[in-house]
Formats: sequence, C-alpha cells, structure tokens
Amino acid sequence: MAKSSIITGLDIGSNSIKMLVAAKKDEDSFEVMFKAEEPSLGIRRGVVVDVEKTSRIIQILLERARAETGRKIDSAFINIGGSHISCVLSRGMVAVSRADRNISKEDVDRVLQEAAKAVSLPSNNEPLENFPKEFIVDGVEEIKSAEGLQGARLEAEVLILSGFSPYKNNLTQAVLNAGLQILDVIPSPLAGSSVVLSQKQKEMGAAILDIGAGTTELAIFEEGELFHLAVFPIGSSNITADIAVGLKTDIDIAEAIKLKIGSCLLKGKDKKEKIEIEGEEPLVFSQKALAGIIEPRVSEIFEEVKKELKAVSRKNPLASGVVLTGGGAKMPKIVELAKKELKLPCHLGKISFFPEMENELEYATVCGLVYKGVELEESGSWKGGEPLAGFGSKIKKIFKFFLP
Repeated sequence: MAKSSIITGLDIGSNSIKMLVAAKKDEDSFEVMFKAEEPSLGIRRGVVVDVEKTSRIIQILLERARAETGRKIDSAFINIGGSHISCVLSRGMVAVSRADRNISKEDVDRVLQEAAKAVSLPSNNEPLENFPKEFIVDGVEEIKSAEGLQGARLEAEVLILSGFSPYKNNLTQAVLNAGLQILDVIPSPLAGSSVVLSQKQKEMGAAILDIGAGTTELAIFEEGELFHLAVFPIGSSNITADIAVGLKTDIDIAEAIKLKIGSCLLKGKDKKEKIEIEGEEPLVFSQKALAGIIEPRVSEIFEEVKKELKAVSRKNPLASGVVLTGGGAKMPKIVELAKKELKLPCHLGKISFFPEMENELEYATVCGLVYKGVELEESGSWKGGEPLAGFGSKIKKIFKFFLP
C-alpha cells in the first residue's frame, strides 16, 4: 500500500519554533506523525533578526522529524508574523473586454491586478496576500462573484496584506538555509483561523485573537471573509518580564509562576492567599500581588484590541465574538477579563481536525498551516510535497523564494 502524502507546517515564533508533520486521515481529521518545538533563537517579536541562528533551530527540528517519521521531508508551509504586517483597502477598475459584455475570468484577474497596483505601500513593503472584498458592476455594489455577469465597467475592492520585505527575506532565507523548500508563506492569524474558527462563525462575524509570546495578532472576519488584520507588539513574554521585575526573581521562575499559579482576575478570599516558592532565596508573595502584575498587562493587550475594533468600520456586530488562541490564552480567567474589557462574547478556541491537539492552543498556527496545505493539495495546485506550476493567486510561486 502506498504511503499517504504528508504535509509539514513550520511555525516560526518569538518564543519557540514548532514543526508539525501530518497526513489527512479522513474528511474531518489528521494523523499527526511528528510534533515538536525548540526554543527560538535569532527571533524578536515574531521577526527573524539572525538568519543563521534561526536556521540552526529549524535544522534540528527537521533532522528529528526525518528520523522519527522515516520520511523524506523537504518542503513546508511556513507562517509570517510580526507587527510589520498591515492591511489596506484598494480599488481597481477596468472596462469589460468582450463585445457581448460578459465578464470573463480574464477581466476579473485584470481588475484585481489593477487594485493591487493602485495601492501605495510603505517603502520596502510588499504584498503578502490579496483578498477580494467585493466587485462592482456598472455601479452595482456588494457582488461576491462577477464572472459570468454582464456589464461595461468592472471594479473591485481588495484587502491587501503587506509586510516589510527585509523581514520576509530573512524569514525565507532561514528556512531555505535549513534545507527546506517553501510551499507558501501564510500570515499567522490566517493560518490559525482556518482551524479555530468555523465558516459559520466567520459568516456571522468573529475575531480571532492569537496571544503569542512577542506579539498579539487580531484577525476580524465578516460575511465569511477577512475584514481586517492587525498585529500588536505585545505578548505573553511581557507578562513574564513584569512578574520577574515585580517579584524580583529570574525570568525562568517568573514564567513558571505565570503558567502554574498566575491568574488574570481574583475574587474574594483568593486575594489574601500567600504563596511560598522554595529555593536558595525563598520567594513569598500573595495572589493579590501576582494578579496586580498580570491583570494590567493583559488589560493593556485588550485595550489595544478595543481601539482597533473601534477604529475599523464594520457593517455588523461580531455576533460570534472574540475567540482567544495562542499560548498566552491559557492563563486562568483570561476569558472573564476579555469579556469585561471588550464587552463582547469571548471564549477559548479549540483546534478542529486534530483531535488529540484540541486544547493545545499554542499549536493553532502550525495546525492551520498543515490544514491550508491540504486545501491546496485537494484543489490540485500541489501534491505530495512537490511544488507544481500554476499555484494561482492564493499561493506564491516557489521560484521567487530562491532569489537572493
């Protein structure tokens, strides 16, 4: 029996680099063949700043994956993160080319290209993904699919995600130097949303909030499509640093305190509870003091989210609320604090399609990368780990990543 094709996802984050190798088991689940992470080196706030150090960590994971699976792994879907990622709306317009005024696929492609060219990006920024939001045919708006309609003038409004080219180049070079081909570079919150948000949630209006170590990423969906994306340069590592300073302890102990006994909110008698941690210098503090450190920093994250939600004009309320994911979402009572601060329905996400990893929210991005890979495989754009021609608008051509 032939071996099933495998897909590899590589999540390059501020605190750790994660690799997941999986194969599709059935319609709704994946078989995980390899899952591991290594502490990040050469990465700051989601951005690769030292290519060589990052590449060495990727090589360690790759060698482990090959040894444990016994499979040839030479390509991966990777994420891109960092607060340099931004989005902007752009509009393009073309005349319909056919004499019978039927809008063809070529017309649609042309108007999307015009919209992409019309936007003025900051210096050294390049487009990462384009998302058509609506088409306008002879002034009629809110058309989701224009191909096959009749008209003389075709317009398109497109949401364009862009990133700082030198950072993207560092990222891709680190992966290539480790011996991996790049099948696609996908913004982290888009990957995570594919396994954490359902299509129904996206249709009704939802936001995914991925609280990572160095950054927090927000993606808003409306009517089934991406509506807005923002990245904030603050994450759970800031909470760890605050605990280390506030309790006068080292960073490793502060991280353990955050994960094991930290809480975003305290009520009643918990406030007076004393905690003692043994060591060369015993550490004694109250739960009230600890919450007094954690709550303001987490509230700061939610305050940034609240500002962003207020700044973008949406047609409908977020009926499905805010779904929290990422390693930072595991802090006790963070959902209660989110509801208090954001005044919206809030709940912890669950990872779909990977049953044994349902609650491992720190793996949401890498699971999403694998899931997106299967989508491409099933569409015929990519198969069995080998890059093919004609990836289409949703995937970048493999050859561009080999350019210096």
